[in-house]
Amino acid sequence: MGSGKKIKFALFEVLQFAALCVPVFIIMQRFASVVEQIKSNAEARTAYWLIVASSIAYVMTVTLVIWVPMKYMIVKKRKFLTENKKWRPVTLAYVVLSTLPCFAFLIASSEVQINSNVTLDRFTELPVSLVLFSLICVDIIDRLRKCRLTGQVHANENDQDIHLPGPVLTHMEQVATVSGQVDADGGNGEPNTRLEANGSVPGMLGNQERQYSISGMSSRTTSTVYHNSPNAPSGPLKFLCNNDMRAELFVDSFMYWFDTIEMVRVAGDPQVYYSGWVIPIYIFSYISLLRLVLKPKNPALSSLGVFLQDIPFLFIRIALIAIFGYVTPLLYLLKNLLVFLAFIYFNFMTKLKMFNTERMF
Repeated sequence: MGSGKKIKFALFEVLQFAALCVPVFIIMQRFASVVEQIKSNAEARTAYWLIVASSIAYVMTVTLVIWVPMKYMIVKKRKFLTENKKWRPVTLAYVVLSTLPCFAFLIASSEVQINSNVTLDRFTELPVSLVLFSLICVDIIDRLRKCRLTGQVHANENDQDIHLPGPVLTHMEQVATVSGQVDADGGNGEPNTRLEANGSVPGMLGNQERQYSISGMSSRTTSTVYHNSPNAPSGPLKFLCNNDMRAELFVDSFMYWFDTIEMVRVAGDPQVYYSGWVIPIYIFSYISLLRLVLKPKNPALSSLGVFLQDIPFLFIRIALIAIFGYVTPLLYLLKNLLVFLAFIYFNFMTKLKMFNTERMF
């Protein structure tokens, strides 16, 4: 490895390890403070330091037993970790080793305060701003690892986890018509065109160099195609058309979790936090995070998004609005409802006989 690759590797490893440790340390320290304030006796300080020491021991244990061996096997290019195209072992380890204990202590803090009939700490910003931000950073680093951080990304460097936004027109040339080839008989009524063994006409659609293809998994990026098209803008505002998939990766990673972020934010509302509703909120929010384990191009990702996030969140938001009022915006409720209905209609109902026709709409 060159010096640049070594620096990039070390930076990514330090950031991922910090994202693993920092949320656990901070949340368990805040939980220890809550326990210390509730006890208010000679054992309070002892309980505080026991919880803090437990967090240090936990992080050291999972680091030495799971995290470091896993990273070592990835560096040594073990096939079951590096060549798997369906799941991401690093993000799975982070979700289990860091996010799960953080959410567990957030639930425990709520239950301890409810049972003690006190309102000390609602952990308002920690789950949204710290835990989920660390999760997003791990996701970005894992997807950005195969990219160069300097220079421009070329067409042959995009076969990775950066998901293209949609269909891309990769190549287009004029295609000769069948009649123009078959009817070129010189006026004697007999076509001069000879069919190949596979039934195709020479120089026609069988020629791959004279076709155009539309594919969402194309090796060309949207920016490359757009800038090569004759309609690409020019002039002083040309810089506004810059489009690098590495920059879009950051936007995509944050927008991917906005629904979960809003759901966890609701748990910080005082009337929700001290009512016991934090338990289903954090449980189903954690379940929705499990989608991160799959590769971005996995075909099962869309279905899991509906079944692990939109359907549970839909019923939780209906219950929260019915009990507490508009503690969560209706926009997210409508989003969950429309995504669920669209998934059912376009994937199942359109296959029925009454909808499987081109005469309607």
